[in-house]
Amino acid sequence: MTKGKESVGKFFLSEFSFDDGSRESTLNIVGFDTDMKEISVAITCEGKVSVQSFDLKADENDCLYFEYGQFFNRIELNDFAQVQEGLE
Repeated sequence: MTKGKESVGKFFLSEFSFDDGSRESTLNIVGFDTDMKEISVAITCEGKVSVQSFDLKADENDCLYFEYGQFFNRIELNDFAQVQEGLE
């Protein structure tokens, strides 16, 4: 599993758009703990924001992911994009 501040900083506030077929949600990583195997994600959906924690998992290739939604969709941390600092 990925450890260290450098890897946490790589993903902090990264963004991912998820569409379950009925509505779109924006997910932002707000923190994760590889020792506890847990990730905290801010979820924006229909104008509401919530923060939820999920079990952080790794596959046979050490790719980190968590399962989200009604059908436990696999969301890989590598699918998140860095949020640009400041809009120009």
